[in-house]
Amino acid sequence: MSPAPKDAQKPYVAYQGVAGAYSEAAAAKACPNFETIPCDQFETAFQSVENRIADLAILPIENSLGGSIHRNYDLLLRHNLHIIGEVLLPVHHCLMALPGVRLESVRRVISHPQALAQCEQTLTKLGLNAACEAFDDTAGAAEQISLYNLQDTAAIASARAAKIYNLEILANGIQDDSRNFTRFVVLSRDPVDPRADRPFKTSVVFALENGTSSLFKALSAFEARKINLSKIESRPHKNFPIRLVETVKRFEYVFFAEFEASMAEVRTQEAMAELKEYSSFFRVLGCYPMDIASESASNEGIVPSTY
Repeated sequence: MSPAPKDAQKPYVAYQGVAGAYSEAAAAKACPNFETIPCDQFETAFQSVENRIADLAILPIENSLGGSIHRNYDLLLRHNLHIIGEVLLPVHHCLMALPGVRLESVRRVISHPQALAQCEQTLTKLGLNAACEAFDDTAGAAEQISLYNLQDTAAIASARAAKIYNLEILANGIQDDSRNFTRFVVLSRDPVDPRADRPFKTSVVFALENGTSSLFKALSAFEARKINLSKIESRPHKNFPIRLVETVKRFEYVFFAEFEASMAEVRTQEAMAELKEYSSFFRVLGCYPMDIASESASNEGIVPSTY
């Protein structure tokens, strides 16, 4: 399903899911003055920006409990969009059902697999005699119950989803760990200008000329310049999946790295020049403002003022 054409007079941000999704909440936090475009797939959100249906897209990249969302790392590599911002969103799960449905009558709980996993212990404590079934997304599960009048089914989703789909919250805050945050990145056709007068983060992806054996040397470019490497993620090198070293076959990878420095800084430019010496492939995915607490609370969002 493709998103509907937009009104050219308004800025739009695309997200994966339906109304009430956590991605929609992240879009509202990052881009409060934008209209939203729901998309059925992550890749559709990328394509919406590339095809100028949307100005920006917002995609989840990792969760503090569930880890990295590998699909979106692969899509960052496949598409040529730029990361221009990030936003951290606390995830607050609710158990919801049709009005009048009692907790003891629930025989099925549906939600996104990560949401089910994040609430597993609490669901057990509630004493539910219900099977858990995976659904494409949290808000979509709530919509399904409302649409098909599912009397024996509950969904795990946001409080906003319960309101949108006229469901009743049976239990609030059912996540097993309150330290449940998802980090989203904001994507644009054009990069933002890097600055050195405020906290910036840079995301890069690279493959190594001599394979994983040279990773330590490559990462020393950051250590030598006191650059804080905040994340590194490996994914299969789909263009070169196997390297034959003598008689041994070794898997090959591309590496996604994030570090707390701006491309406007000399030390970052020097580190990138050194990293390129070890790389057969190198690309800057984005240099963008960090989502820090003081700015996260702002009503202005985190997108550049040019939008």
